[in-house]
Amino acid sequence: MKDFDLIVLGGGSAGYAAACTATQLGLRVAVVEGGAEVGGLCILRGCMPSKALIESANRSLAIRGAGVFGLEVDPPTVLPDAIHARKARHVAEFADYRAKQLESGRFAFFRGWAGFIDPHTIEIRAQDGTARRLTAETFLLATGSRPRPVEIPGLAEAGFLDSDAVLSQAHLPRSVAILGGGPTAVEFAHYYSGLGAQVTLIQRSEQLLKEMDGDIARTLGEAFRKRGLRVYCHTELKRIQPGPNGGKEIIFCHNGKTRGIEAEEIVCALGRIPQLEGLDLANAGLETTRGYLSVNAAQQTSVPHIFAAGDVAGPYEVVHIAIQQGELAARNAARMVKEAADKGNRPMEEIDYRLRLFAVFTEPEIAAVGVTEQELQGEGVPYRVASYPFGDHGKAILMEETSGFVKLLASEETGEIVGGAVIGPRASELIQEIVVAMRFHATARQLMEIPHYHPTLSEIWTYPAEELAEGM
Repeated sequence: MKDFDLIVLGGGSAGYAAACTATQLGLRVAVVEGGAEVGGLCILRGCMPSKALIESANRSLAIRGAGVFGLEVDPPTVLPDAIHARKARHVAEFADYRAKQLESGRFAFFRGWAGFIDPHTIEIRAQDGTARRLTAETFLLATGSRPRPVEIPGLAEAGFLDSDAVLSQAHLPRSVAILGGGPTAVEFAHYYSGLGAQVTLIQRSEQLLKEMDGDIARTLGEAFRKRGLRVYCHTELKRIQPGPNGGKEIIFCHNGKTRGIEAEEIVCALGRIPQLEGLDLANAGLETTRGYLSVNAAQQTSVPHIFAAGDVAGPYEVVHIAIQQGELAARNAARMVKEAADKGNRPMEEIDYRLRLFAVFTEPEIAAVGVTEQELQGEGVPYRVASYPFGDHGKAILMEETSGFVKLLASEETGEIVGGAVIGPRASELIQEIVVAMRFHATARQLMEIPHYHPTLSEIWTYPAEELAEGM
């Protein structure tokens, strides 16, 4: 008999959710966490610390823009040490709560790094050098990710901050060059700019947020430039060298010309890669694809009794999706364990990304759910689209937040809503209405018919819904 029914490697959001689900289903569960701190990426180096810092930037922007509301205020004094102390306090509270959850006794909890000995056995190496072996019927790998290594001539010599370092360094540079244009890059750009730094974004792809529709990306770029940020897309990084004014100079090609931008600090926000080092995957026969563990729709790896969830598996590095994957994997592990016990036939549950949800906490905010226009066009799926600008919306005008728009996508055949996007005020909250509508397969006409209070931001959805409903 194995020591456990399920061993989870990683005590972050996906791993903890999976352990709870499996325990509720009656499995004998263990969780192994090897990080110096307990909490997982979201709590320690992701969602929570970054949003804590961004809230300070948001308040700074609001104070500086108070004059339009007839309020006279002095320019805000930025206190970086106080900003990071607040962030650290909240992160410590979240991490302490997660540690208590993991140590609650609901399941076994081991501290140390784990590696596979064979497909059913791991060895846990504790920090004090001791080791122990455990066996299990099933496993879940949820060990998270780390910043992607970057090789640019001169970068290591010049020095730079990766996404983890930004969240732990209180010093606020006078100027920052951010390499990358994904969600992390643009959020950092908003943060630094909101606190008064001169920011330059240098993106390799033709637009910011390359996975999103071009109209969203263009609107964000325009808003950033209006705030004074410098944004360069479709670039090729050449090298980093000492700048003429004592800073760090980034040499890159843009529109056929070689340019040089000097900044006090460089931030590399070029993505993250799965944290798989030390797991000895080959001993278990595990395979990877482009650095990620290969998984099917049941979250099973190439070895069926070993599951994976979160950043190690992809395809979306978002915490609520990681939780969804972890819980599904736990249910499938329970099916597998019970099938072995009663020799039954229990089909695996498969993941459904129809309600794929995404948000970027910039100013303006961005959020989307479901498919994008570029995905529908790429697949040749007939659809209808309608949008409406915040610049013509009463509540947004009163708030003086008129940048951006909302957009709805609907099936050409049925009128069912298949996607929605927002760039503008409270986008991360506004998108939830479309998530609910899509969860119940609502049509544009049904959304249009739902009463909305006036004046509210949420009533803006009725305008594209009405346009789509016409003629259906």
